Amino acid sequence: MNRIISRRLTDFTTLTFDCYGTLIDWEAGIWDAFQPLIAANGRDDVTRELVLEAFAGCENLQETETPGLDYREILTRVHAAVAQRLEMNSSQNLDLGFGNSLPQWPAFPDTADALRYLKKHFKLVILSNVHRDGFAASNRKLGVEFDAIYTAEDIGAYKPSRENFEYLVAHLGADLGIRKQDILHTAQSLFHDHVPAQAMGLATAWIDRQHLSEGGGWGATAKLEKKPVVDYLFHSMGEMAGAVAAEAGQG
Repeated sequence: MNRIISRRLTDFTTLTFDCYGTLIDWEAGIWDAFQPLIAANGRDDVTRELVLEAFAGCENLQETETPGLDYREILTRVHAAVAQRLEMNSSQNLDLGFGNSLPQWPAFPDTADALRYLKKHFKLVILSNVHRDGFAASNRKLGVEFDAIYTAEDIGAYKPSRENFEYLVAHLGADLGIRKQDILHTAQSLFHDHVPAQAMGLATAWIDRQHLSEGGGWGATAKLEKKPVVDYLFHSMGEMAGAVAAEAGQG
């Protein structure tokens, strides 16, 4: 862990989470769901890195252009766009298959145990770039009941839009009486989460699963010219839970 601020983790009352990339292994899910397209085109030259990089660019563009569109349709259109970018032929059935793939995306192995432990110390909240039904399918793999769930479908915008974080702060205050200074936003994506969360004045914990801080790749998230300075740095949810346990004298 690399602590940038002096506050203890246990000084916060509420952890707000991005889900996909942080709790759910969306890169594994995305790569698996692109296999039918790759096989149909006989393209053994199309690598995981190429697909994830193309996905990052196409998803951000689609979400920016159609912020009110259901995430299933976002994924459907992104699949077609990635196919075109990588010079592969797709079809309506292949595009729709990818659009409906989110419920099959796996949780990271450490996620459920970490969340169950963190639930003993914090309120847990989701702020996710998906539709409600999609998150409900993923939630069955996460092992806890969240205190609040806010999705792009509720908000009508996709992160990194500031609207998502304004909605988060306003609703946590109105719904649960939680103050902004008591929130620690926890996420993998610097682009989708850390930059806009910090612009709202939130403290952030980076779950750097790709080891980007140590020279790793950007994966399925858009690249930034300059990485923001985060308040806490962990490489997994298990590592974060361990840090909380150490503070609580249980490590």
